[in-house]
Amino acid sequence: MAQLRKNFLTGLLLAPLIGATPLVHAQEIATVNDAPEKWALHGQVTNVTQGHRSFTAPYSGQNSLTAHGRTEETTDLTLYAGIALWRGAELWLNPEIDQGFGLNNTVGAAGFPSGEAYKVGANAPYLRLPRAFIRHVIELGGDQEPQVPGANQLAGARSSDNVTLTIGKFSVVDIFDTNSYAHDPRSDFLNWSLLDAGAFDYAADSWGFTYGAAIEWNQDRWTLRGGYFQLSDTPNGKITRVHFAQNSLVCELEKRHQWLSQPGKVKLLAFINRGKMANYTEAVQLASVTGETPDVALVRRTSTRSGIALNAEQAMSSDLGIFARFSRNDGSKEAYEFTEINQSIAAGVSLKGLRWHRPDDVIGIAAVVNRLSDSAQTYFAKGGIGILIGDGKLNYRPEKIVEAYYALKTSPGTAITLGYQRIANPAYNADRGPVSAASLRLHAEF
Repeated sequence: MAQLRKNFLTGLLLAPLIGATPLVHAQEIATVNDAPEKWALHGQVTNVTQGHRSFTAPYSGQNSLTAHGRTEETTDLTLYAGIALWRGAELWLNPEIDQGFGLNNTVGAAGFPSGEAYKVGANAPYLRLPRAFIRHVIELGGDQEPQVPGANQLAGARSSDNVTLTIGKFSVVDIFDTNSYAHDPRSDFLNWSLLDAGAFDYAADSWGFTYGAAIEWNQDRWTLRGGYFQLSDTPNGKITRVHFAQNSLVCELEKRHQWLSQPGKVKLLAFINRGKMANYTEAVQLASVTGETPDVALVRRTSTRSGIALNAEQAMSSDLGIFARFSRNDGSKEAYEFTEINQSIAAGVSLKGLRWHRPDDVIGIAAVVNRLSDSAQTYFAKGGIGILIGDGKLNYRPEKIVEAYYALKTSPGTAITLGYQRIANPAYNADRGPVSAASLRLHAEF
């Protein structure tokens, strides 16, 4: 079945190169007219095959990346179904079929190498509903801006000054910490700590989605955002019902500007999570009394954990853009939803293929350095287990990652991407690695 799926996707993507009728990408051919769309249906399919070579590993733990060469595959098919409710309001549902696992069941590196891999998976295809939300735009004046039809957006127009309310089930990073060059695992970088600010421990279930509400105030060159979201009942858990006993508050200020006649953005984000979470030092202290391995599950109590993130992007020319992120959180507490990163700094470049007459192709190169707090280092050195990491021992060094990709646009709606990542000190462990991982991504939109 996996080979048949690969053949189908490869044929779909290569068809325009061999003379078949190409897929039509609505975002690139549609025009906005005076009559806004009443409903829309779009879709996408993405297949990622990723593998790594064998690497040095004198020992392994419960959450270690396997030291032997391994290849895994993930596939997802998403439909974006939207309908206009009333003036300025839209309802969107995104049913999705998923299949596959990330490398080693999506554990083994704090900056995990595939953003298309979730913390849960299955060999057989399964159906879920990651997004079901209402968006309402209250216009406040200013220029009318066309809204190009696409995934989760109806064609039409809205004023540049507005208040936008989103409520329902969606991903926090659909709205917060976005970046034009590093945010979409279906089109740009794959590593978790390049797609999002590594230390932004945003509310999410095991697939990266949650219930909540966000409000955005857009004025001229700036936007102020705020959001209130549901944390899972236990760290990295599934969300089975709606309640906000454990919650997350997020605030972000965005400033847009022009530099050398090119657009850019700077965003400052802060968050605070409130839930039953463990203190690393308390887990270690309890283990010293019992003689057992430290376990964060034994010392969880209601407390808070906060953090900040700085996110910048800048176009340097019509084909070249750069980006950078810095983030930091309270390293005394366990990671709750995302990954074990207490400080992260990332930067990269994105270059379109204008210079070699392939204007829709993209090359991306980026690097990230992730760090753990002192208390987290002690916990993992004594054999503790986290969401993504836990080798049983730890010879601590910062985790350093370099990623490069080439996205070949085969038609307006399809792309083939070759990628490579080099992970030094995976899971912050100098005794293991480095790891070289290669990937093939097939992506189509319709």
